[in-house]
Amino acid sequence: MSLEQFAARHIGPDPQDERRMLEVVGYGSVDELMDAAIPEAIRWSGTLDLPAPASESEALAQLRALAERNTAAVSMIGLGYYGTHTPAVIRRNVLENPGWYTAYTPYQPEISQGRLEALLNFQTMVTDLTGLATANASMLDEGTAAAEAMTLARRASRSRSQVYVVDADTLPQTVAVIVGRAEPLGIDVQVVDVDGGDLPEEFFGLHVQYPGASGAVRDHTGVVSAAHAAGALVTVAADLLALTLLRPPGEIGVDIAVGTTQRFGVPMGFGGPHAGYLAVRAGLQRMLPGRLVGVSRDADGESAYRLALQTREQHIRREKATSNICTAQVLLAVMAGMYAVYHGPDGLRAIGARTHAMAARLAAGLHAGGVDVADVPFFDTVSAVVPGRAAEVVAAAERRGVSLRLVDTDRVGVACDETTTEEHLAAVWAAFGVPVFGGEVDPALPAALARTSDFLTHPVFTAHRSETAMLRYLRGLADLDYALDRGMIPLGSCTMKLNATTEMEPVSWAQFAQVHPLAPESQTAGYRELIVQLEGWLAEVTGYDAVSVQPNAGSQGELAGLLAIRAFHQSRDAGHRNVCLIPSSAHGTNAASAVMAGMRVVVVGCDADGNIDLIDLDSKIDAHRETLAAIMVTYPSTHGVYETGIAQVCAKVHDAGGQVYVDGANLNALVGFVKPGRFGADVSHLNLHKTFCIPHGGGGPGVGPVAVRSHLAPFLPGDPLAGDSGRPAVSAARYGSAGILPIPWMYLRMMGAAGLTRATGVAVLAANYVAARLRGAFPVLYAGNKGLVAHECILDLRPLTKATGVSVDDVAKRLIDYGFHAPTMSFPVAGTLMVEPTESEDLTELDRFCDALIAIRAEIDKVGSGEWPAEDNPLVNAPHTAAMVSADQWSHPYPRSVGAYPAGSRLGKYWPPVRRIDGAYGDRNLVCSCPAPQAFEE
Repeated sequence: MSLEQFAARHIGPDPQDERRMLEVVGYGSVDELMDAAIPEAIRWSGTLDLPAPASESEALAQLRALAERNTAAVSMIGLGYYGTHTPAVIRRNVLENPGWYTAYTPYQPEISQGRLEALLNFQTMVTDLTGLATANASMLDEGTAAAEAMTLARRASRSRSQVYVVDADTLPQTVAVIVGRAEPLGIDVQVVDVDGGDLPEEFFGLHVQYPGASGAVRDHTGVVSAAHAAGALVTVAADLLALTLLRPPGEIGVDIAVGTTQRFGVPMGFGGPHAGYLAVRAGLQRMLPGRLVGVSRDADGESAYRLALQTREQHIRREKATSNICTAQVLLAVMAGMYAVYHGPDGLRAIGARTHAMAARLAAGLHAGGVDVADVPFFDTVSAVVPGRAAEVVAAAERRGVSLRLVDTDRVGVACDETTTEEHLAAVWAAFGVPVFGGEVDPALPAALARTSDFLTHPVFTAHRSETAMLRYLRGLADLDYALDRGMIPLGSCTMKLNATTEMEPVSWAQFAQVHPLAPESQTAGYRELIVQLEGWLAEVTGYDAVSVQPNAGSQGELAGLLAIRAFHQSRDAGHRNVCLIPSSAHGTNAASAVMAGMRVVVVGCDADGNIDLIDLDSKIDAHRETLAAIMVTYPSTHGVYETGIAQVCAKVHDAGGQVYVDGANLNALVGFVKPGRFGADVSHLNLHKTFCIPHGGGGPGVGPVAVRSHLAPFLPGDPLAGDSGRPAVSAARYGSAGILPIPWMYLRMMGAAGLTRATGVAVLAANYVAARLRGAFPVLYAGNKGLVAHECILDLRPLTKATGVSVDDVAKRLIDYGFHAPTMSFPVAGTLMVEPTESEDLTELDRFCDALIAIRAEIDKVGSGEWPAEDNPLVNAPHTAAMVSADQWSHPYPRSVGAYPAGSRLGKYWPPVRRIDGAYGDRNLVCSCPAPQAFEE
């Protein structure tokens, strides 16, 4: 196999297609095009120092060698991460199915009904188990969910205190994330033994763990009442599997529940990705961060799903934002929700009971052998006291293939889970030096805390018991959706390129999937080498000096970068520098991240061409020169243009004592041609789920590493379990979502320097080709040097809307009839479409897309001329379902065939399952868990 073959497979256009595209754009070569588009002041002309590209088989073999340096030992460490069995039907048909992992966030709900139903299942599972009213569609992990709960409590509490109380028995990594998030916001986190009566007089919120990090199960009823009496809100971090046996938090008046769904069929993955959850009592649902799936109705009055409360941007309200969460863990939430569908309430209860029975049996055996076991109720974790011998016991267990938790010199923690067997218990007993236990065991949970309420009563959780039924349910949902396995998803700012199967395959390998994030270093050498290599390659690509892969989303990478800038200023006795300049065109997460980092946002205007207004920049710098901390810019700009003044922007900010943050969202237009770390930037985050091929998974997982120049390296995120002073953790695990880092490793290893550079060039060529073909139908709003765009272009529909009434929504929904996912709508400019074709789409698909939009323009002209009424035409009625066009009655002024088959071809036609959805109706009638079947009959 040729070493260049993977790049040729990844990049859609072949050399002949490139020549045809260049002819349309008006350039003789891709290099000539890039030289014309990119400002000379920042153009980098070197060769990336990366290993020569490997073939697919060679890269897999090299990665396999790294994987074999990891040990997928029996993990009984616990502490929020547990062994679990992923049902094969879910692994093969969700995790490994491109119909699920190549889909985009369900912002176009008509073509996302399968994912939305799966997420509604997830939300229902969480609300049922926690006993609370509403859950969102997942968080990034338990630690960030807990941090979001803290800020939610501050917004909702009637207390004016800035004190947030965290119980001492909380998972240490969660405490680290909470503390790191609280400090810039001026919140005083006090870690106390709440059961010891150590509550302060005033506090706005309380966080407790249930069961605790020690394994202890405590009755928090009194603590909840005391907190409420002080005007505080209470958050419980609850283990969902434990809640199959334990009284749910909602039944004692808890306000918020958070946690992880990892043990519901999602492998540990050395720390992630896993779907966190956040649920709230009635009255708090409109304060929820992140995404919320709800039920609405379509144009025919049929029930349909969509994102509720306009959650596309509800959490990104610029400087008024309370959260910067702009992604979720959809793929993992789908897996966890389907785990509940697969097992049903009886199955989950049985798994919980067996897990607890194993722990009770373990404790009984240790006690019978003379080991002092903590005399507290527990669910799955046993705390054993062996004075001075803890390290010896842990080492003895490791020799027997079992990993335990070293709590301190005298204590060992042992956690049981779904995968625990009698052989595992025997190995643990042997490590402690006690005989195998064969006696009877009583439950270790008090009757007063036993769950008596039902859960998962909706039929979806009992209707798919057989393999056949489950398989067909998953297939049926996937068939409702539009993903990259069907066709192009030309979303600007989102870089929906293909995620190659070879990149995805290693994610399921046991040596990557089944590794605990706290496994001994002797078991993780392969992972650590992979991470070092990947961080080094990313530093080389970007021109920075150091990289941390800890942030598990782009938004968290932004926060980490700004926290590094903040800490840098503080280290120089310049903590008063707290102003962050942000262009008016920026994505909302930029301003939200700045606010969360304790900075004050000052907006810089853009000129008529969409570039940063240098005159306004000078004015804002002069006004805030003594307090300027940073500027956040996106490059190429949010408008899809290589701004010529970027080097000046960097120099101006540096001269005023500030730092430059370059948002890496558009790195797909830079790799191999421009290095942000070389043109004046100090820090960037990199979206590995964009440029580096981690799949979007329907809205997550993501990875947002932060890359910095050397002076900021000491302030990169710290290990949440190491207590690094001045280095706050932004994720619960040291390496974030390490389980999916093999994907970008494979991409970089197979592409090599030449492949990466060519990919960037073809991505820019494709965007300029689309712009050139469509300029006659839709004006291209912004352009840079010589009328060129970068990797995306903005089509301006506003003049047509004003003349005809046809909206950007109408065009987006009509594209569904033509077999496409719509481009990004109304961002960064209302009434526009932002198109990013990427390098993965071949010329045939690019032309199919352009032909569709040109045909839609002709349809708009028919509306404008009066041939089709403004209130009844194929655009306002789009999308057309099979039920609509096959109905007995047809009263529209255009043929059925125009509605059904506008592109002419009937082969491979995608039929949306619902007509256009009424989002406002769903917001007025908020339903965010599985509705009763009767609702669909109505």
